[in-house]
Amino acid sequence: MARQHIHRLTCLRCGRHHAPESSSTCDACGLEGILDVEYDYERVASTMTPEALRSRAANHWRYWELLPLSDGTRPPSLHLGMTPVDEAPRLAAALGLRSLRLKDETRNPTCSFKDRASSVGVLRAREEGRAAIACASTGNAASSLAGFSAAVGLESFIFVPARAPEPKLAQLLVFGAHVVRVQATYDDAWELCQAACERYGWYNRNCAVNPYLVEGKKTAGLELAEQLGADLPDWVVVSVGDGCTLGGVWKGLQQMHRLGFIPRLPRLLGVQAAGSPAVARAFAAGADTLPDAGADTLADSIAVSRPRNWRRAVRAVRESHGTLVCVEDAEILEAMRDTARLSAIFPEPAAAAATAGLARAVREGTVHPRESAVVLVTGNGLKDTRAALQATRPPLDLPPDLDALDTALREHRLL
Repeated sequence: MARQHIHRLTCLRCGRHHAPESSSTCDACGLEGILDVEYDYERVASTMTPEALRSRAANHWRYWELLPLSDGTRPPSLHLGMTPVDEAPRLAAALGLRSLRLKDETRNPTCSFKDRASSVGVLRAREEGRAAIACASTGNAASSLAGFSAAVGLESFIFVPARAPEPKLAQLLVFGAHVVRVQATYDDAWELCQAACERYGWYNRNCAVNPYLVEGKKTAGLELAEQLGADLPDWVVVSVGDGCTLGGVWKGLQQMHRLGFIPRLPRLLGVQAAGSPAVARAFAAGADTLPDAGADTLADSIAVSRPRNWRRAVRAVRESHGTLVCVEDAEILEAMRDTARLSAIFPEPAAAAATAGLARAVREGTVHPRESAVVLVTGNGLKDTRAALQATRPPLDLPPDLDALDTALREHRLL
């Protein structure tokens, strides 16, 4: 793979350079200094060409020159990446938008975008000879890590907050992960995971401290560029929790532009829940500080009061000349319902937040009706059935009687 293509690591806070072997945060900035992996693009371009990609398997390992793994590393056989980008004309019309496409990340092995990062994490852990890997997560990163750990035979320790939805918890347990349900918030679970990794020598999958996990996430941006080429949309819409996903997608798009695969770059629309708005507030403030914010939203996957990778997200939005918006939980539930009914793709709340944010941006005039957009659908709605039931009408509970059915249908104006 491409460890030999890595040029250096650079702190997103102070700009200090670090050796390619670094696997934590900046020596000078501590946990505030998240590192970014930089590549030798001349070397990458010598082998990662359009012609070369046409002959490679249609998965996210096809971009091996831009993945931080060693030659000879064998990825698991699970199909990952190259998820479809589907037209959603009925949803576009409902939002008042000329063109809308959905990149359906629910097609990944554990039904979420987070598989991209976890796949890189477990392989790096195996390369380093670690016996176990750990992460803190509100759900999707946890289930993806548990799944890919099972695929390569690695023990996983997962720290989840008390509010983690049961379907996500079920995934963890059935994959054989050691689950620590912390009776506190996600941030508390994150701190405990950090301490446990240091004490026990587990490989740390948390994106905030491990610079290589974003390299897996960026493959969604690499794919969008390759799949759409010159037909890239005006906007790429991504929900935001810690900031890693938005920053990773932007990095992938930037790399493909730098390598000549796409003629231009789209703008980013980052979407946060109104009850967890830290990154949006930091963007609006324009200062290098993270304001205090809570994490009170039904969208558990983006419920983060102290996002660790916020600088990466804010920088990505600014570089793309995009913006960040916040949406209420009621808007998220509406977007869950509308996305499923009008596109047949069933998003979990955090994924639906992106569509809700796009709807708000169109209403407020940030996104013009004549523009086009791609929404990243990051997770499957079956991961949070409680929220899905909140978004829908209840079933008709009836006896096996045709007259009773007729009465109910007329009462609900279905006849």
